[in-house]
Amino acid sequence: MTSWTIARVQDRLELAADVMRQMPGVKPQGHFNAWPDYQYSFADQVGQEPKMRKPRPSPRMITEADEAMLWLRWLEVDDAKLAWARANGKAWKPICWEFGLSRTAATRRWQFGLAVIVWRLNGRVPPIRRSMDFVIKRARTDLRIR
Repeated sequence: MTSWTIARVQDRLELAADVMRQMPGVKPQGHFNAWPDYQYSFADQVGQEPKMRKPRPSPRMITEADEAMLWLRWLEVDDAKLAWARANGKAWKPICWEFGLSRTAATRRWQFGLAVIVWRLNGRVPPIRRSMDFVIKRARTDLRIR
């Protein structure tokens, strides 16, 4: 069993966000489009750029994304929302506005959330009565040694 690191957790959360973006949207039942799809002729397609689409996520990717999203339940609600917003690639400035935090505080909360996930994935419980810095530093150093 390999030990989890902050970088691996961050990559897995970003993959989960990417998979969720690629999933088809949820539509209410009973609404559909009765119009047929437009069939382009050759003359219509001349000069058009080809539409490249990413392939749909595989079942394994979906399972890993679901697993990664369950990790967020180990965090406080605001920390989980912050970690998920960052995994979605949201810029720091809107995150700071949304949560009412400074940039350094938001970064520290995000690092703390990832560190708590790393602790839990490696089978340890982060200490409640210790500082955020202690948890983050231990997630970076102690878990690499193993």
